[in-house]
Amino acid sequence: MRFYRDGELPTIPAMYFIYGDGGTGKTSLTKLFHGHKFVLSFDLSTNPLIGEKDVDVMLVERQDFPKIQDNVETIMNRVIKSDRYQVLVLDNMSALQNYVLENIDNASKDGRQNYQKLQLWFRSLGTLLKESNKTVLATAHQVDNGANGLTGGGRYAADMNEKTFNAFTSMFDVVGRIYIKDGERLIDLDPEQGNHAKNRLDDRKLIHANELVDPKPKNNVTKLETQKEKKENGMANG
Repeated sequence: MRFYRDGELPTIPAMYFIYGDGGTGKTSLTKLFHGHKFVLSFDLSTNPLIGEKDVDVMLVERQDFPKIQDNVETIMNRVIKSDRYQVLVLDNMSALQNYVLENIDNASKDGRQNYQKLQLWFRSLGTLLKESNKTVLATAHQVDNGANGLTGGGRYAADMNEKTFNAFTSMFDVVGRIYIKDGERLIDLDPEQGNHAKNRLDDRKLIHANELVDPKPKNNVTKLETQKEKKENGMANG
């Protein structure tokens, strides 16, 4: 444990978790972050980063799967100690979860205990990232639960086991869903929509994707959110 006296609590770099359908530009969000980036890709979808001068990429290959937990921990610890990187990117946590669960299932046949181990490992990974003193971006695919959602919840969620998702993202400052509408890439940060979302950094609830790291003046954000609110109010009054 570490104790800080009043007024001595340090500023910790922000952590972002963004999920969405394929082709919505999750990997491309890496370009928005400042400083040298280290990308650990779990699905080899790194074409959007070709030619980027401040991005180093490590691709997870088939031979890495059986020991993926040890491999990820070793890589992350090594990168965290390096002064070369200011930003860590873990691209496609949905894929990582599947690899980890497969390894846990192969080691034990107690399904309930296996998911507990899965949740504990992802919570440990989230804690490691939070303590890294690096800015973090993690991405995941989304699932569509249908118009009415599941058990009254939101329609969209990250494609991860619910408790594992909660364990991993509990330490993240921003969780949002990226999507494309009318040719614009938007990120929903509003938990009141019922989807996986939160924003601890400011009061924005709906943003253009390119404003994730560098917010535009508030009047631009307000205009975008006002359009959304007008539509919702119109539906409510219809």
